Amino acid sequence: MAARIPPPRTIAAVLATTTAALLLGACGDQTEAGRSATAGGAGGSGGAKSDAPLFASLPADIQRSGVIEVGTDATYAPMEFTEGGKIVGVDPDIAEALGKQLGVRFVFTSGTFDSLITSLNSGRQDIVMSSMSDTVARQQGLDDKGAKTGNGVDFVDYFVAGSVVYVQKGNPQQIRSIADLCGRRTAVQRGTTFEEVVKTRSKECEASGKPAVMIESFPTDPEAQTRVKAGGAVAGVNDYPVAAYLALKADGGNAFEIVGNQIEAGPFGIAVAKDRPGLRDALKGALAAIIEDGSYKKALDKWGAGTGAVAAANVNTGS
Repeated sequence: MAARIPPPRTIAAVLATTTAALLLGACGDQTEAGRSATAGGAGGSGGAKSDAPLFASLPADIQRSGVIEVGTDATYAPMEFTEGGKIVGVDPDIAEALGKQLGVRFVFTSGTFDSLITSLNSGRQDIVMSSMSDTVARQQGLDDKGAKTGNGVDFVDYFVAGSVVYVQKGNPQQIRSIADLCGRRTAVQRGTTFEEVVKTRSKECEASGKPAVMIESFPTDPEAQTRVKAGGAVAGVNDYPVAAYLALKADGGNAFEIVGNQIEAGPFGIAVAKDRPGLRDALKGALAAIIEDGSYKKALDKWGAGTGAVAAANVNTGS
C-alpha cells in the first residue's frame, strides 16, 4: 500500500532543475492542510463527488481517492478477523456503516498489532481500527515506561470493553480471577492494554510478597490462545468481547471458559494521526450519525457485541 509521502528520487545531473522541483514537492507540507491542497485545493472538489450526507466533511485527499485506508490486526474475532480471504467482524461492519455516511470505502489491511500506530504515523494508513484501547499514553506517544516514542494519535471512541481472564474449558487449575495468577504462567498478546493489566497485577503480587506473574507475550493473539489451549500457560488475558467469543466458538465451545469479572473497562478508539483533525472530526460526525440511525447497534448485535455500545461519539476519553 503506497505511502502518501513521495519516495526519494535520483535524477541525472542534466535534469537538475526537475530534481529541485521534485525535492521541494517531497519536502512540502505533509500535514492535513498540505495533503488537501495537493488533492484539489480548498473545498475538496478534486474531481470526486458523492451524495453521502457527510462527504463534504472529509479532507480533500480522502474525497479524491474515495477510500480510507485502515490498518488492523485481523486475528481478533469477533472484532476483526479473516474469513474466506476477507477481513470481517465488528470493526469492518461499523466501518461499512460509517462509509455510507461519508461516501467512501474503508479498505482494511492486516498487520502486527504493535506496529499499527507506527504504520499510521508513517502515512501508510489513514486510520487504525483494531479494537485499540484509547489511552493517554497512546494519545501522547509514550511507551510503557513513559518515554516519548512518537507524536501520539487522537481517538474517536466507538466501543467499551475491559480485560478478562480465560482458561482451559473445565478450569483444571482452578483459576478464579486475575488475583490467582501470581507465580503462574499467563499468555497475552504483545503491545496490548491487557498485557499492561497483567504487568500491573504482577507488580501487585510482588508488593504483597508473592511471586510475580510469569508473563508470556506473543506477537499475535492466536499464539497466546494456543499456549493456553495446550496447557503451557494456566490462563490468558484478553478483551472481554474476544474472550467471550472464544468461549462460545473455539472447538464448538469446548476449548475455553471465562473466569472472574471484567477488569479496567475503557474505550476502544479509531486512531487518527494528530495532524489530521479534519479526518478525526469527520469520523466523529459519522459515528454520531450511525448511532442515531441504528446502523451502529445493528453492526454490534450481529456479532453479539451490543454490551460494548457507546451512547455518543467522543474523542480521547481514555485514561
